[in-house]
Amino acid sequence: MKENMRFSNLDRTATIQRISKEQFDLVVIGGGITGGGIALDAASRGMKVALLEKGDFASGTSSKSTKLIHGGLRYLKQFDFWLVKEVGSERAIVHKLAPHLVLPEKMLLPLIEGGSYGKWLTSIGLKVYDILAQVTGDDKRQMLEKKEALKLEPLLPKKILNGAGYYAEYRTDDSRLTIENIKTSLKHGAEALNYAKVTGFLYEDDKVAGVTVNDEATGEAFTIKSKYVISAAGPWVDELRSVNNSKKGKRLHLTKGVHLVFPREKLPVRQSVYFDIPDGRMMFAIPRGKITYVGTTDTNFNLDKDNIKTDLADAIYLISAVNNMFPDINLEMEDIISSWAGLRPLIHEEGKSASELSRKDEIFTSDTGLVSIAGGKLTGYRKMAERVVNRITKKMEEEEKLTFKPCTTDKIALCGSDFKKFKHVKKYIDEVFERIKTDRFTAYDAWYLVTNYGKQTEAILENYAELKQEDVSLKMLLAEVRFSIAHEMALNPMDFFIRRTGRLYFDIESVRKYMQPVLDEFKNAYNYDDAQILFFKEKLEEELDSHSNFSLERV
Repeated sequence: MKENMRFSNLDRTATIQRISKEQFDLVVIGGGITGGGIALDAASRGMKVALLEKGDFASGTSSKSTKLIHGGLRYLKQFDFWLVKEVGSERAIVHKLAPHLVLPEKMLLPLIEGGSYGKWLTSIGLKVYDILAQVTGDDKRQMLEKKEALKLEPLLPKKILNGAGYYAEYRTDDSRLTIENIKTSLKHGAEALNYAKVTGFLYEDDKVAGVTVNDEATGEAFTIKSKYVISAAGPWVDELRSVNNSKKGKRLHLTKGVHLVFPREKLPVRQSVYFDIPDGRMMFAIPRGKITYVGTTDTNFNLDKDNIKTDLADAIYLISAVNNMFPDINLEMEDIISSWAGLRPLIHEEGKSASELSRKDEIFTSDTGLVSIAGGKLTGYRKMAERVVNRITKKMEEEEKLTFKPCTTDKIALCGSDFKKFKHVKKYIDEVFERIKTDRFTAYDAWYLVTNYGKQTEAILENYAELKQEDVSLKMLLAEVRFSIAHEMALNPMDFFIRRTGRLYFDIESVRKYMQPVLDEFKNAYNYDDAQILFFKEKLEEELDSHSNFSLERV
């Protein structure tokens, strides 16, 4: 199979014509990590699959998480052993599927006087965590004395520190993980389209038999026929259940999670820290490249799901929590360089607060056959997909006497990966650095390319060699833009800056600096007129402002 399949909105008209003529086994609504995982699972079993996303891929919850593939240590406190076992075991599997994208990350859990975790309980808890998650070797938990903990992280509060737990997790880029799942599904025959909003359902004999779709790029409507439909629309699952007249019984409970981004020098933690905050919750501080990000909040949300903002109250809460844990750190509002806010589509439980709600996923099947899945965690996306696809295969076996092989996604390497182990990723980063350092690129630049694209870095370097710009940073950026347009369905600069590269969060200055040449590149690729480019520019400026400026009006 060709490594870099063409997957481009330059072919949008032909794609829509093709998929509107075909009959599919399965239409998946929602291009987040759950929908991407379902598309890959179903297509790799031999189903004919179409995935539809109303905005850009990963533009909802799947670009707004804490960006960790982690076991959920805090769920032990809720005695949710099943969830810890499943997502804990999944960490190693997802790392194996894309070791360039799911990176080992040691986590430090400070034990402080009056904190949520005592020494004995933490030791037992982390041991149980190791057993449930089948952790082996150097990744097994260690209990550190105060002196050892301070050596690892000198910023910890000396006066109230009693020691620390030290254990292994994984860090990822949720948007990249989503797009690579979708691209990998194409290699198994799936079709996928962004900016394609499902507005209704087709019915035959009172059963769902397809969907009506609005092309958000042109405003034109089309239909797709399908034997089965799965809604993996995250926070929008209940809207689609309403359209299907099946919103009864259990319902969603949306909670908002906010993260703030600071320059690394303002919060120079040496590794990820999972720490207590005064209200009894826990929070992460995670170093990543040039920045450190912190989060998250967990508050009920009932406003516009397409316009989730970090407000002043969120920012004050998070800054206060960081300053409380790290006495030598004194973060202020003006230190925030970026942020993101997203929604968790949890299952409502009467009498439970946002933080107490279970993170388990649930599957709903309506009388007309619409299957909806909601809840769950980023880490558990593959098992969620397996469970819901198993339901479809069972139906197809019963109703059509068709047989499908079982799930094999635990063995399907994602696009960009032919790495057997993480040490091979590190070796490749070194190789890329050797090749680009003559053009004044840094080790960080090599790390960025490989941890975003894996072996697809080769295609970007080929683009780079063909471009003529004198500014080498701009030249490399445009090489990425061309790759995202040809192979990753980027339709506009927001897709590129936010979800294909995470630059809005992790390198926001590059967005400001190179906005115009990137706008020009999209104009040339898609023949956009001046009015369209002006709209994109205003949208980008709005994104920059809403992610980095906080004022009293935003409370």
